[in-house]
Amino acid sequence: MIVTPLRITNRSPETDMPIWSHVYQNRASDRENDRSSDRISRLHISTVKRRGTVKMLRVFNTLTMQEEELPEPDGQEIKAFVCGPTVYDYAHLGHARTYLAVDMMVRYLRFRGYRPHVLMNITDIDERIIKKSNETGKSAKEIAGAYEKSFLEDMKALGIDTINRFERASDHIPEMIRQIEQLISAGYAYETDTGVYFDVSRIADYGQLSHQSRADLRLRRLELCSTKRHPEDFSVWRKFEEQPLWDSPWGPGRPGWHIEDTAIAMKYLGSSYDIHLGGAELVFPHHEAEIAQGEALSSKRPFVKYWIHTGMLNVGGVKMSKSLGNVVTIRDALANYSAEELRFFFANAHYRRVANFCKSRLLEAKKGLDSMRKTMDKLSACSSGKGAGKPDLHLLGELSRAEDSFTSAMDHDFDTMRALKVLSTFLRNASSQIKTRGEFEASTCQTVLKRWQAMANVIGVLPA
Repeated sequence: MIVTPLRITNRSPETDMPIWSHVYQNRASDRENDRSSDRISRLHISTVKRRGTVKMLRVFNTLTMQEEELPEPDGQEIKAFVCGPTVYDYAHLGHARTYLAVDMMVRYLRFRGYRPHVLMNITDIDERIIKKSNETGKSAKEIAGAYEKSFLEDMKALGIDTINRFERASDHIPEMIRQIEQLISAGYAYETDTGVYFDVSRIADYGQLSHQSRADLRLRRLELCSTKRHPEDFSVWRKFEEQPLWDSPWGPGRPGWHIEDTAIAMKYLGSSYDIHLGGAELVFPHHEAEIAQGEALSSKRPFVKYWIHTGMLNVGGVKMSKSLGNVVTIRDALANYSAEELRFFFANAHYRRVANFCKSRLLEAKKGLDSMRKTMDKLSACSSGKGAGKPDLHLLGELSRAEDSFTSAMDHDFDTMRALKVLSTFLRNASSQIKTRGEFEASTCQTVLKRWQAMANVIGVLPA
């Protein structure tokens, strides 16, 4: 399969940023996360209501190429699908960049009073898995299982705990076959000697997500095969003779990449849902194909309301790639830097920008965290003191303004870079006041700690 990454050179008019170029359910963890997020949300919402303001969260939607408002929170459920990894090797920092961004977004949705339900697929059917199987003599199932396990360990090590459900592609073959049968019956797919293909000519606005014209699409020939009606058509089922194989009405074979995600998403989130997240390299053909399949199957538009994509990752100023030998795995990174330092580093760049992983910036992240931690220790020390008196209204006023600024930053398309600046500026000012005054009244420090850490928890640093 030949997949050519799409390079989009448009820029956001709001920010002038480039627009990129078995079931795992930890129920106890989910309940604890829900309780924790409820406490944080109540704290934040009560603060907003006290000020008599209604603030709306805006996200950049790849589909419309503009920022759009989410509905008001007030317990609103948000259904989200995240494109998970293909488990043929250890997860790398490109994965970390995307999944940490998603984790911070979901934490903020909870902070704002939404009820996000997040589903991630695990792609365990792929030619790269089969290739590694042939090279090692291990079965494709063994290969996929081992790297799936390491991926989940990496997510835990990074503190990514906002995914409610993980689902393997291989566990959903019946759902994929049913969807393919529906597509054929409705005239959207056709069988040939080599497989079953989706007829993109049946979708009038195919190319809507990647913003390509029909002429553009004709130049982007994928999955070269002489049996297809059109070069742009993509496979939903391929006929094969070598393992792994699954039986189907069209003979033994394997599902196409795109139908895997559509089948999983529609089974657990319904025929239409709120947010789809993934890396920018997936816009075309993967996510474009998912829209075509989803809308053909359900006749509902849009299939997904908001499409959110993260930017690429460079290492030392050069695009990370195996051919260049500069791939950094999550495990390698965690051997040298803490999860907090990596979270701080990635949060210090807007999720849609290209991020550059290098030692100098990681050292800056470490220094920034250390500085914050020192001030937090000072506040913690005074919060446990016996001093009683009037609350420091000046410091509490600064905290309220910091909360407004933090919310304003995150409401503007999850701008973690601005949000971090708000957090650090407030602590720097508090540190200066502690140096001048010596200490604050204990209840003031307790209030500051609680409310500041509620904000910092969105980024996932300096926990209580």
